Amino acid sequence: MGDPKNSRKKWEGPGHPWIKSRLETEMKIIGKYGLRNKKELWTAETIIRKVRHQARRLLALPEPQRSEVGKGLLDRLFKLGLINKDASLDDILGLTSENVLERRLQTIVFNKGMAKTIYQARQFITHGHIAINGRRVTNPGYLVTRDEEDKITYAVGSPIKDIMEKSVETQEEKGES
Repeated sequence: MGDPKNSRKKWEGPGHPWIKSRLETEMKIIGKYGLRNKKELWTAETIIRKVRHQARRLLALPEPQRSEVGKGLLDRLFKLGLINKDASLDDILGLTSENVLERRLQTIVFNKGMAKTIYQARQFITHGHIAINGRRVTNPGYLVTRDEEDKITYAVGSPIKDIMEKSVETQEEKGES
């Protein structure tokens, strides 16, 4: 069974971590998405690796079985926002870790303009200023589904909401002047 306090490892590191080109691309991605460490990047890579493996396994099946089982995988990835509604199993093989990183709460909060920088978005989330559907979420790595994306707001009672609205108003006034 295992101890519930000791959860399993969600990531798998690279086989050969000291390749210069890998280190450079990893650092660029970490800066772009405001990740705390490489484990967060490796978690996204592991998710994509598992999904692509499932897709390759499904492509090897005969057509009738492939369509039944593949529909479930395609629906799950559509709900997560990784693929479009009309995507096929071949489109899954083109997914990258950046597709998963775009669906993180931290990235979506920044892209919606609720924070000025990607790092500020992370701070707002960890300090409990962001809520999804009225529930506070304090995990910046939370993968936001398509349904939840428009329900992201500031948490009830958060002073950040007033501060951010005032800064937006002053920027608009400066732009009009």
